[in-house]
Amino acid sequence: MTVAPVPDEGGTRPLEGYRIGVTAARKVEEQIALLERRGARVEWAPSLSQDPNQVDDSELRAATERLLAEPVDIFVATTGIGMKTWFEASEGWGLHDALVEAIGAAEVLARGPKSVGALRRRGIRELWSPGSECFEDVLAHLRGRDLVGRRIVVQEHGQSLSMVAHALQRQGARVEVVTVYRVQGAEDPEPMFRMVDLVADRELDALTFTSAPAVAAFMEAAGVTGRRDEVIAACQADVIAACVGPVTAAAFEMWGVPSITPERSRLAAMVKLLETELPSRRDGLSLEVAGHTLLLHGDLVLLDGVEVRLSPAPLAVLHALVVNPGHVVSRSELLAGLPSGTAGSEHAVEMAVARLRAALGTRVVQTVVKRGYRLAVGS
Repeated sequence: MTVAPVPDEGGTRPLEGYRIGVTAARKVEEQIALLERRGARVEWAPSLSQDPNQVDDSELRAATERLLAEPVDIFVATTGIGMKTWFEASEGWGLHDALVEAIGAAEVLARGPKSVGALRRRGIRELWSPGSECFEDVLAHLRGRDLVGRRIVVQEHGQSLSMVAHALQRQGARVEVVTVYRVQGAEDPEPMFRMVDLVADRELDALTFTSAPAVAAFMEAAGVTGRRDEVIAACQADVIAACVGPVTAAAFEMWGVPSITPERSRLAAMVKLLETELPSRRDGLSLEVAGHTLLLHGDLVLLDGVEVRLSPAPLAVLHALVVNPGHVVSRSELLAGLPSGTAGSEHAVEMAVARLRAALGTRVVQTVVKRGYRLAVGS
């Protein structure tokens, strides 16, 4: 796909000189336009299929008819596109009004604002929705309640929710999962392989993601090409992983990859955040730590203006600690970020921290008993 350059309307191009990778398959024209308008050079490789609505019409209709066969006690909507697709399909079967009535009569929970919007456009009001947009918080909302015998219908969000169904069934609920669509990988993986190479070779300044499945697909591509460790190291140091919301960002946490997320889960907000983050990263991150000035620029570390050479493990620990300076990072999180080949135990973390303290000073990294480590920012 080719997107024509968008003329600069305001005279300012805050992303001029930056090269940004885009992995989205949907609304990609809008995202690329936002970035190019601000001067960015954009590389695009969809990590998922450009046809997101992989719907089996006969299966969805059968699931709809089963839903309508008896009252629903609790209905959980997980995605806006899923609910929109389902309602549109039901119109073709002549079941739209019955579906709206059945869902509206239930206790309706919605994972986020997009699913809320899709429901309200059909006149359905949600009873509760988490501010975090995390499905885990929907489960937490139901955890501890008496669900024995209650019929719960969950609209699946493109990935299997069988584990969720089992968790609710343990509370005594009758759970039915309705698969509206399945998320499919990109038809041609070659552009994604090329994107992996760009990240691993640190030829990009930032990489954007708009869904958790996109993160999973990208990391799978990195694994297939044998460059996953290089990708993780690049994202810990030189390439900013920008995620549209907390659900997407959470998919990176298991890999030890830090990411930035706007306060509002919107494309424009993510691009605006890059306007702030990219220039600050290019200039280097400067912190006052334990009475010293610590400057990081990629793998370059300066302490009071003097270069300090760190081996990969202590450097990985330092990068993890500076993501949120002064905040505690657990040993398990630090372990996940250590380079491959490092012994997979918390002792490896302790050794890396010891080497970091030997290089920067014993007071730079503080131990928080039973929790982890943090930088002694400003002390």
